Amino acid sequence: MIATGAVYVFRGCPLQETAEETMSDAMTEFARHHIVGRTIWSEENLPQDVFAAMGQAGLFRIGLPVEFGGTGGGYPAIAAAEQALVAVCGVPGMGTIFGGHQVVANYYIVGFASPAQWAEYLPKLAAGTCTMAVAISEPEVGAHPKLLETTAHKTALGWRIGGRKAYVTNGPIADIFIVLAITAVEAGRKRYSMFLVPRGASGLEIHHAPTPAGMRPAGHVSLTLTDCVVGPDAMLGVANTAYEAMALGFRDAEDAVGNAGLIGKLHHIIGLLSGPNPAVATDDAAAELGALHGLVAVASAAVAAIVAASEAGDAAAPRTQAITIGMRQLALEIVRRVRALNRDDLPRVTALLASIEGGMNVARGPRRARMVRLGREGLA
Repeated sequence: MIATGAVYVFRGCPLQETAEETMSDAMTEFARHHIVGRTIWSEENLPQDVFAAMGQAGLFRIGLPVEFGGTGGGYPAIAAAEQALVAVCGVPGMGTIFGGHQVVANYYIVGFASPAQWAEYLPKLAAGTCTMAVAISEPEVGAHPKLLETTAHKTALGWRIGGRKAYVTNGPIADIFIVLAITAVEAGRKRYSMFLVPRGASGLEIHHAPTPAGMRPAGHVSLTLTDCVVGPDAMLGVANTAYEAMALGFRDAEDAVGNAGLIGKLHHIIGLLSGPNPAVATDDAAAELGALHGLVAVASAAVAAIVAASEAGDAAAPRTQAITIGMRQLALEIVRRVRALNRDDLPRVTALLASIEGGMNVARGPRRARMVRLGREGLA
């Protein structure tokens, strides 16, 4: 890794230093030079210069295959870099943008694309000249497979897609949307396939969606596909298997890496509490902050185990799910104790705590179901 001014560029493939440390260091330096001191946390969408600078710094290479321009390292490398980014800049949406770009590339393209699609897209994803966003959920029904309605029909020239999609993270900066659509119905059961839909595809309309304060500047969009035409090579993976093979597992991979962003938030919060106007004026308060350092360290170790399990294909294993549940419960306890220590004296701390709590409310139903299952079945 060499430095040119404020831009940090990876040279050599693969990197000779410890991969995760090298990437985290590069991300830390990038955040200090390009994000700290700016009010990016208040922007609804990511400033274009920041995304371009991330690409120039080689940050989108992190975790992607070496043979296609990446640094290697998979999910652990991505998670370590996301944690470092958020810990330094304290902007939750930056972690979402970076982690979303990397996880989509690693999960969908590395995991399910054809060799021709690897060659076409992976070098661009690693360079940051292309980014992708996943479009599974639909208005009013979320991602429930029985309720989704978007369809794709085969034609002489490719596929024709019709339907609506909502809650598309990274949509404002996406060049390609990975769209889930019904391609068959067997014995009354919908079967799904995934399609790569370019931003300029005929029949695709992209609509602005408001960005929640706790996710800024990670923008969202909704999509309307009206006889949207894509070519015969637009399908990703095997036809009629996409929900079971791709959509279900994506949540685990996304959550595993996203947990690293949660740890980054907690590190930033503790830094703010220990900063120039510390909330530790008494020995009792200082002791509580020391306890919080310890709790965050434990949560960080748990996230490292979760990410390693995801990389090994064990994200859905009962033990991994148990560690995830325990880590999130610990994070909520940390939030409670920080609130008592901070008492709303530092607005950025308060905002970050709200962001953590908001993230905990996403997909509460499935997460509660896992807790119920763990309570009834244990780790057997």
